Amino acid sequence: MSGSIRRVLVVDDSRLQRRILVASLKKWGFEVVEAESGEQAMEMCQQELPDLILSDWMMPGMTGIEFCRAFRESSGDGYSYFILLTSKSEKNEVAEGLDAGADDFLTKPVSSDELRARISAGERILRMQRELFEKNRIVSETLDELQSVYDAIDKDLMQARKIQESLVPELSKSFGSSSVSLLLKPCGHIGGDLVGMFSPGVNRLGFYSIDVSGHGITSAMMTARLGGYLSSTYFDQNVGMEKKFNRFYALRPPEEVASLLNARLIADTGIEEYFTMAYCIADLRTGLVKMVQAGHPHPLLLRKDGSMEFIGQGGVPVGLVPDIGYSQEEFQMELGDRLLLYSDGFTEAHLEDGSMLDSEGLIELVKKCKPGQSGQEFLDDLYWNLTQVMGKDSGLEDDISATLFEFQGP
Repeated sequence: MSGSIRRVLVVDDSRLQRRILVASLKKWGFEVVEAESGEQAMEMCQQELPDLILSDWMMPGMTGIEFCRAFRESSGDGYSYFILLTSKSEKNEVAEGLDAGADDFLTKPVSSDELRARISAGERILRMQRELFEKNRIVSETLDELQSVYDAIDKDLMQARKIQESLVPELSKSFGSSSVSLLLKPCGHIGGDLVGMFSPGVNRLGFYSIDVSGHGITSAMMTARLGGYLSSTYFDQNVGMEKKFNRFYALRPPEEVASLLNARLIADTGIEEYFTMAYCIADLRTGLVKMVQAGHPHPLLLRKDGSMEFIGQGGVPVGLVPDIGYSQEEFQMELGDRLLLYSDGFTEAHLEDGSMLDSEGLIELVKKCKPGQSGQEFLDDLYWNLTQVMGKDSGLEDDISATLFEFQGP
């Protein structure tokens, strides 16, 4: 007989009973070893694990039940099919044997045909168990490999986050009496939102809020690219500026900046990402602001007197449609007015009842901010207020970002 069972251990304090069983087992082609007690059997199992154990129930010293329980506790990942040999008086205690770890039972005197049938059944179970063990081993090894890959990716993403954070080196900066403050909260290690500001000279200021489509690595790579296109350090690379008379840099009109960025994205074949943007330039002497809105949420103008209004006409996202024109609008800010640019991570945040915050909800969040706050404190308080109304189990479903321009004159 061949299969999953090759080595059989026969445990019985009766030498005659062992001889009868051993004779049948050897005739069927098994390798057989014998033990006259549970203690001796345990020692033999520790040296080499058998495939099948035939053990008498009643033995002096360690009984078959005790041997079975001890064997199961010490066999670790290895598995042997365990058959207990019982007398008629012990048959009512089968539940105890099963609890100890026995797989099957045979009543003495043992029938040769029944023993062979039980061994065949044991082979099938043992084969399935070993196949399951092997599959579990493969799954475990695969999970270990995946964990290693995940750890490597996680490490790379942590480094990528540091690189992305370097795109926003300053979260708050003063330009004369006016200032710009930034908020950037990615929903994962890295995100697809970008905020920033730059100034080519005194009283001239550009600032923006960008939201790249999608999430994750691809979106983050796009933000890195856009960070170069709108660099606050390298003016010659910044599409928001143009050099005049080979002497100084001037701010391009916002609608021209949107058109240039759109043309660059459309020209890159294979790139499916697009982004929404609100981009403004401000004259800090007069408070005149020029803005282009490309599919981005409507900026919120916070007047000094406490009134609020959404501005903008919407527009088409950048990189979505070729050769599209963008239009800009102008509005006047007075001393003490503030302008909030924000991503849809705010307005589309899910509340506890499942609804979205929307524009009116954003106004309520602003009203909850502590009076007299400005700059980074205001943005941090606004974000805190958002987290308090969001569903407790939802977490950040989208990147959240904002740019706050506070006009206080030149």
